[in-house]
Amino acid sequence: MAGAETPFQISIPDEKIQNLKQKLALTVFPDELEDAGWDYGVPLADLKRLVAHWKDGYDWRKHEAALNEEMPQFTRDIEVDGHGTLNIHYVHKKSEVVDAIPLLFVHGWPGSFFEVRKILPLLTQSSPDHPSFHVVAFSLPGYGFSEAPKKKGFAIDQFAEVGHKLMIALGYNEYGSQGGDWGSMITRKVSLLYGTKHAKAWHTNMPLAAPPHPINRPWLLLTHLFWGYPKEEKEGLERTMWFREKGQGYFSEQSTQPQTLGYSLADSPAGLLAWIYEKLVIWTDNYAWDDDEVLTWISIYWFSRAGPAASVRIYYEATKTNEFGDVSKQTPALPTGYSYFPKELVRFPRRWLQSSHLIFEGKHTSGGHFAAHEKPDELVGDLRKMFGKGGPAHSVVPGKIGYRL
Repeated sequence: MAGAETPFQISIPDEKIQNLKQKLALTVFPDELEDAGWDYGVPLADLKRLVAHWKDGYDWRKHEAALNEEMPQFTRDIEVDGHGTLNIHYVHKKSEVVDAIPLLFVHGWPGSFFEVRKILPLLTQSSPDHPSFHVVAFSLPGYGFSEAPKKKGFAIDQFAEVGHKLMIALGYNEYGSQGGDWGSMITRKVSLLYGTKHAKAWHTNMPLAAPPHPINRPWLLLTHLFWGYPKEEKEGLERTMWFREKGQGYFSEQSTQPQTLGYSLADSPAGLLAWIYEKLVIWTDNYAWDDDEVLTWISIYWFSRAGPAASVRIYYEATKTNEFGDVSKQTPALPTGYSYFPKELVRFPRRWLQSSHLIFEGKHTSGGHFAAHEKPDELVGDLRKMFGKGGPAHSVVPGKIGYRL
């Protein structure tokens, strides 16, 4: 099921770095309309600045060394039913607290293992005031330094299988999970497939639910028509409609013709930068991106083991298996926690999300889609409240209370 663990250090060959610089030097930029701003996409001035800095100022070796120093990384072979064995890259940092809570963190697109960087020291921190966690964050197959699937049909079930089997291989037979974006879908599936024997609780910063419906959710439809919503929930629905109407072009392409898009992402670093940088800006809540921060995020995609094209195929596979239809009908029978950030892409009213298993809700006044990166203190604070002493999920993982005895 799983092979032996091998320590891993990021070490990109010099020729790949040189090749990147050569490609950046040959970038052909499009024209731009007057006063276009962000109305048509990434502004030309922004992209020219980032490309120039990536080519001449950005020091990958500096950031590569920092990633290696801050995050203990490993690889391990995981056998996936019907898909053979894949070599999986992951971050694994254990707390000094022996009875810390095992936590599986799962990223999404356009993220990577990089998203666990800020929350890793917070989650593993030992204190009598809050619980501590043993943290595992794997690069999804086809992302970062994990091997990519070779066969069609590698969908959410298979990503969940990898995460679960990795936790078992590490000796965590019982654990909690946290994720946003695809990580939300994958940890939800982990909870459905492997709870309650192994998966004991899950938390997400991108909660999803079925909308009001005359047959499936008639009472919710009545309240939707006649009761209305508080101001902040109206704003959430407006944000959701904005995303549906003006922010999902990428989704349509990635879920229907990922290979076609993949040629551009694999060959043009400037194209890859523009494709992802757009999301980093408009999916966040006025987050002050530093150019080096952006370029490290993008470089992980450019230097990834399989290349950036592999990362977008999850959209095709998940759409084909109707994961978005299923997610609205399946509620894991596990203790569940939600964190609400106002600039999340899909924000449903709280009564749409209610279930008998929802035991924790954390509400915030700022923050967007990349909660672990934008608001690490707030996200970790919610996990501490959920799993800590007096919290609704305290001791949910038997024998793993998160505190020194």
